[in-house]
Formats: sequence, C-alpha cells, structure tokens
Amino acid sequence: MSNHMKLAGLGALGAALFASLPAWAQEATTEVAEAAAEVVEEVVPVMDKGDVSWMMVSTILVLFMTLPGLALFYGGLVRSKNMLSILMQTTVIACVMMIVWVVYGYSFAFGGSTSPWWGGTGKLFLSGVNADSMSATFSAGYEIPEYLFIAFQMTFAAITPALIIGAFAERVKFKAVLVFSVLWGTFSYFPIAHMVWDANGYLFAKGAIDFAGGTVVHINAGIAALVGALVIGPRIGYGKDNMAPHSMVMTMIGASMLWVGWFGFNVGSNLEANGGATLAMINTFICTAAATLAWCGIEAMQRGKASMLGAASGMVTGLVAITPACGTVGPMGSIALGIIATLASYLFVTVVKHKMKYDDSLDVFGIHGVAGIVGAVLTGVFSAAAFGGVKGDDYAMMAQLWIQIEGVLITIVWSGVVSFIAFKLVDMTIGLRVDNDTERQGLDLTTHGEQAYHS
Repeated sequence: MSNHMKLAGLGALGAALFASLPAWAQEATTEVAEAAAEVVEEVVPVMDKGDVSWMMVSTILVLFMTLPGLALFYGGLVRSKNMLSILMQTTVIACVMMIVWVVYGYSFAFGGSTSPWWGGTGKLFLSGVNADSMSATFSAGYEIPEYLFIAFQMTFAAITPALIIGAFAERVKFKAVLVFSVLWGTFSYFPIAHMVWDANGYLFAKGAIDFAGGTVVHINAGIAALVGALVIGPRIGYGKDNMAPHSMVMTMIGASMLWVGWFGFNVGSNLEANGGATLAMINTFICTAAATLAWCGIEAMQRGKASMLGAASGMVTGLVAITPACGTVGPMGSIALGIIATLASYLFVTVVKHKMKYDDSLDVFGIHGVAGIVGAVLTGVFSAAAFGGVKGDDYAMMAQLWIQIEGVLITIVWSGVVSFIAFKLVDMTIGLRVDNDTERQGLDLTTHGEQAYHS
C-alpha cells in the first residue's frame, strides 16, 4: 500500500471517530483545534517583503554615504595635492572592513554570546548563516533575512573607521591607516556595537537609547579622531600656511550625498518599513535643516557672511546629532536638538580647537564627537512626551538621562584607550607619519603615483 493510500485511510478513520463523538464533544474538539491553530499562527515568524526591500535599499544608501559621499566630502576639504590620498583611504578602509566584518566582526558584535562585552566566536566566517537564516526586528513575529542584517551592519562597520581619517588627513602613511582601522575596529567598534545594540550587551540591558549610532559610530570615531590628532601632531605649517579646502564644490556634493545616504543610516535602523521609520525619516530632514540654518546664522552674525563650508558643517552636525535620537524624538524636539548641537560644535571648531592648538584637520572630533555627545545625552530629554517624544507618561527622564551619560562616558573611555594603544602600536612597528619631504610634496604622487588634477 502506498503512503498516499495510508494517509487517506487514516484521514477517513479520524473523520469516522470524530463523527461518533457526541455533539458537545465535537464542538469542544473543534474549539480546541481552532485555538491551537491560532497559537501556531501567532508564533510563526513573518518575513515581510516590504521590510526586506526597504532594508536592501537602506544598505545601499549607507554604502553611498561612504562611497562616494564621505570620500568627496573629505576630498574637497583637503589641499589638492592630497585629494586622491583621501579618496583611496576611504575606499580601501571600507573594503577592508567589509572583509573583516564577515570573517569575525559580525561574530564579535552579534555572535550570540551572553557576555555583555562581546558577541563571541559563534559566527566566525558567518558560521551557520544561510539564505534561510532570519534576524529579529523590533516587532514581535517579524523577521528579516540574516544576510540582510549582516550586510546592513557591515556598512556601518565600513564607514566608521573611515570617519576617523579626517582628523589626521594629509600626513599619515597609507598602510598605517589601514592597520589602525583593523585594530580599532576589532577592539573598539565591535565591542561598543555589541554593548549598545546586541540584546545581551551591557548598555542595551541598561536601556540606553542609540537608535542609529550616536555612541557606536560618532562618539566612538570622534574620540579616536581626537586621540589621533594629538598623538600624530599637526601638519607642517599648521597655523602659518594656507590650508583652506581646495574644492568647496566637491565638499558640497559629498555633504549632500551624506544627507541622502543618511536616510539609510537612520531610517534603516528601524529594520522595518512602518510608522517608526517615517518618524526617523522626518527627523533626519528637520534636524539637519535646523542645524544648517543655525550654523549659517551664527556665521552671519559673527563674521557678516555665511559660508558654504559652514553650511556643509551644519548639515553634518545635524545629521550626527539626530542619529541616536531619530526614532524616539518628535520633529519639534529634533529642531531644538539640531540648534543646540550646532552651538556646541561651532564653539569647538572655531574656538576650542585653536585655543588647545590641536590639528583636527577636517574637524572630525568637533563635529562627530561633540555633536554625537550632545545628541546622545539629549536623546534622554527630547524622547519624553512633554517635548514631543514617543515615550509615555511612565518615562523616567532623569533616570534615562543618566543612562545616556553613562553610555557616553563608557564610549569615550573605551575608544580613547583603545585608540591610543592602537596608534602607538602602529607607530612603533610601521610608523604613523610620512617624512617631511613627502608631506610637503603631497601624498597623491608620493604614495599613489597619481594626481587628482592635471593642468
């Protein structure tokens, strides 16, 4: 007898037994079966194609932030003799970190370990991951493919070390930049990402709010940038020679690409295409617009003219400030956040840096570090319903504010220590800085044998 016939026979037998039951028993059995079916239906995870499509687009948008967005933004800010060096450093760092991410970075950040400090080795070389593997979203029962989550997070790991290089642009060896990026990514970025975003992470368990990377990306990178600027020292002729950006056109194009790509960064961090994503979207518009206008306004009042450099700086300041808060604050709160962050960053870029005499070439710490700190801390304030945020009446603002401050302090200390050790290790082995003649000639020809422009 075939299996098909056996199943048909069992089905007929079951139907006959059911028919022999009293009416009350049949009704009870039917109710139990229906309830069981509902339970099964509730626990079956759903992969929504709309979520998947949006997350695929978001992943590509974050790559667009890096290549060509960040590369052109930084490239326009340096002198023409170092344009290609910045483009190359940004490009190759992104590629190196993508490989590092899939080999061990994803495991170190999201590998399933119960440790509050790192994700473990459970997913080295993406062990156990395939096209059927799923990752949770923020809604119960909704999932996205794990490969998609890996790729999305990979773009964050790719751009963050690339942000750091702006602080010591025009004076560091190409290979030193790459080695530092791997060391720093391994011992600073991956652990901080685990602490903040993994369900077992220390700061995640504390309830820290970092929707899209205020601590993980911007404070983390900003502190590393400051340490690098201090360890490496200023450029030759800093404070004496003209070191103005060689192409504000390139910088404006790059900044605009960053803004467009940032929607993948912020809105994609919602992991789903729903109302929460639209809140992150409008905040990414509004905070950035407010910060750009604020920077231009401050310049106009102080100097009598608003500059394109100031507008681009305000644009990035607003994007950085809203990153940790975009999913929990309201549009009016995002305006206030953008203005406050701009005041702080403007102060550091125009006053504090010059008084302390450190050469943060492209103001990585002044913008990413400072605006990241302001954004991360004030997320605890503007997330409250009283300021238009999404948190309800039971929201303990002061308690959350302390958790936000704790997250900021941990990130500052962790990144600062790791960065200092990594810079010193690279310096003692292969050396950090190019020689004086190479620096004067420019890194494009001496390091890459090319020029950005030909007369």
